Amino acid sequence: MSEILIVDDEEQQRDILRTILSEEGYEVNVAGSGEEAIEMLNELNPSLVISDLKMPGMSGLDLIDKIMESYSDDPPTILIMTAFGTIDSAVDAIKKGAFDYLSKPLDKEALILKVKQALEREELRRENISLKDVLFDKFRVEGIIGGSPKMIEAIETVKKVAPTNATVLILGNSGTGKELVARSIHYNSPRKSKQFTAINCASIPDNLLESELFGYEPGAFTGAAARKKGLIELTDGGTLFLDEIGDMPVSLQAKLLRVLQDGEVRRVGGKESFRVDIRTVAATHQDLEALISEGRFREDLFYRLKVITIRLPDLNERKEDLEVLTESFIDSANKEYGRRIKGIDKVAIKELGDYSWPGNIRQLRSVIERAVIMCEGEEIGIEDIRGELPKKNISNIGDIEIPEEGINIDDLEQELMKKAMARAGNVASRAAKLLGMSYKTFWYRWNKYGLNEEEN
Repeated sequence: MSEILIVDDEEQQRDILRTILSEEGYEVNVAGSGEEAIEMLNELNPSLVISDLKMPGMSGLDLIDKIMESYSDDPPTILIMTAFGTIDSAVDAIKKGAFDYLSKPLDKEALILKVKQALEREELRRENISLKDVLFDKFRVEGIIGGSPKMIEAIETVKKVAPTNATVLILGNSGTGKELVARSIHYNSPRKSKQFTAINCASIPDNLLESELFGYEPGAFTGAAARKKGLIELTDGGTLFLDEIGDMPVSLQAKLLRVLQDGEVRRVGGKESFRVDIRTVAATHQDLEALISEGRFREDLFYRLKVITIRLPDLNERKEDLEVLTESFIDSANKEYGRRIKGIDKVAIKELGDYSWPGNIRQLRSVIERAVIMCEGEEIGIEDIRGELPKKNISNIGDIEIPEEGINIDDLEQELMKKAMARAGNVASRAAKLLGMSYKTFWYRWNKYGLNEEEN
């Protein structure tokens, strides 16, 4: 049930409003002054405040100022009641933060309609706040999983830099979580309620990237029929994430540098610049200093971007984080796909640990999501992940030197089969998959070599 607070110094007016709105099913409280309303707001959490504009002591405008000051993060929706002669003051009230105004004498149907509209607006506003809270929780610093030394260093840097307005350069290969870190910086900063805009500089053709970032004026080029705001302009007050900044054309780098240095933007085809307030976070997998020596990246832009540098290691460099990452991805996939997988067995987790992960965390997440979907038991086993990991080339395991006297291929095969069986926890079907054999072929050869007898 929506709760409403009515503020009016006239008792009869308060009673009439309370009766009308109570009959509509609302929970109604009343205050005889602005001062009393402030005291009640400390105890109540109304969705809507309906206040008279002119009252002795604290006026309706003063009450709005006080509410916006005291509850700046989550103020209630406010409706102002005003007589015809004070419409200008009602407009001032809207400028201060009121949703709308009601003209006296009040019409019952108009009152009910306006209250309904105000409460619908309040519901949408609170849903928006709730969604932002979910985003903040998702991208909180603690959400960056990792206990390896390199990840601890990265997380500590994020904690220090997020509350500031410093420009950040994130370095790391594809799939290491650069955008996750960028979002964590944003959602742990004073800008968290504003826009976060991500753009991949490598995925947009050079001739379109400029207009995407800076926007354009009508007639700037063929097809530019109307003005378009660029992503930088639309992100005013928020955070702009430029992924793969190393792929930005040199001609565009100079315009970006001006934004970073002067906070000014000029649309394509425009004659005047205007100011914007954005925080820039950039990322790349490339060696920018090497690009500078090749003339493909501006040195002045490089130093402007790298005020703070965060380096993200490959998954292969942080294998100690693999198990906790896997558990996290299983939990996420369970929620997304309605599954109830309890975990992953030791044989499978060892197989994950032996893999090199060229696609990094992104690849691991993909493998685990598929395993969660396809798993027929309560726990992910090696058979659930084996098909997703490319078979290792023998040269990746170690060079095998053939001695002058030669080598017995049967002996080598027996040794490999015994190692596969040990790796598979003595489960023949899993051992067969490790060697790329069918179960029938594996078991035939196992018996052929008398390996069962060896165990006995």
